[in-house]
Amino acid sequence: MACCETNLELNQEQLTRYSRHLILPEIGVEGQKKLLGAKVLLIGAGGLGSPLGLYLAAAGVGTLGIVDFDDVDLSNLQRQILHTNDDIGKPKLDSAERRIKAMNPDTKVIKFKTRITSENALDIIRDFDIVIDGTDNFPTRYLVNDACVLLGKTNIYGSIFRFDGQATVFKPKDGPCYRCLYPEPPPPGMVPSCAEGGVLGILPGTIGLIQATEAVKLITGQGDPLVGRLLTYDALRMKFRELKLRRDPNCPICGDKPTITKLVDYQEFCGLKPTAHGSRSQVPGAFLPVISAKELKEKIDRKDTFTLVDVREQFEFQIGRIPGSVLIPLGEIPNRFSELEQFKHQEIVVHCKMGGRSQKAIDFLSTKGFTKLRNLTGGITAWSSDVDPTVPKY
Repeated sequence: MACCETNLELNQEQLTRYSRHLILPEIGVEGQKKLLGAKVLLIGAGGLGSPLGLYLAAAGVGTLGIVDFDDVDLSNLQRQILHTNDDIGKPKLDSAERRIKAMNPDTKVIKFKTRITSENALDIIRDFDIVIDGTDNFPTRYLVNDACVLLGKTNIYGSIFRFDGQATVFKPKDGPCYRCLYPEPPPPGMVPSCAEGGVLGILPGTIGLIQATEAVKLITGQGDPLVGRLLTYDALRMKFRELKLRRDPNCPICGDKPTITKLVDYQEFCGLKPTAHGSRSQVPGAFLPVISAKELKEKIDRKDTFTLVDVREQFEFQIGRIPGSVLIPLGEIPNRFSELEQFKHQEIVVHCKMGGRSQKAIDFLSTKGFTKLRNLTGGITAWSSDVDPTVPKY
């Protein structure tokens, strides 16, 4: 990649630090100079961003940009190895920078403490050679994809869930983009996040290292990148599969006649755009009334008449619960909704861990004639953050 070439000379310390690279004919001194001159942007400093940050710094990538707005939580430490117990409650960007600089002082870290949006994505991405997507939600994935296509930037994609992961490289003009792979986002709540479905703590290490490997290959111009190939990984069976991907000539962003020429509202595109009265449901054209954790607490304190239904699993209910809640796991709702018949025309507040499963439950109950349903925004996690911190987060 010509953009990563540099005229700097390696000093004695660098000759020693990168000696195992220098004796590889495929990298050598010139390849190491390219690494030191490269600018790579990491979207996220979490599960995937952690191995990416550490290994790209160790490899000698000269500039790492990191976009993240979150603070370190105890539940992160099972997989986000950039952070430690001492970092809990502090910005992830700060602990990421500290660990990366401790690994390699050659690496310059540029921090973007913000949520990447349609308003700032192009400005953030523009000055970097490669973008690596380590996010866990569909709106951001589509946003990063579109911004990279519009700017002509290579996007190294990875995703993880439970025991499975996947990775590929989206390189404009040389192969397909994310929209070619997933033309439409799934209905809201249909695909649970890692926070709801769980993730093997070791899994992001595997996928993150694949992404890091692709970055080094692209920077040094060696090997065959995963352009047009989707690599999937099943950790339980320890199996990798490769699927061929093709560019869609009708793709609205990278096709022959693109219709997307600027960034759009990706929350709305993914059916997640909130309104003054609620949030979008999985049912097209329908809206789901919501209630915040603080509003729910006020209802409880006023002793309002309503029913609180928890649709998590039994083991989650045992970890922590909201007082007065009735447990009916989501999978049992179709067979047990008759237990709620007496409250059919009364207010029912439904919650889960984050809000996805409760949305599914409400959509089902709506088809059975329940008329006064509200979804607890952020689920019991929001209850723990905003109302009762003694309720454990998990």
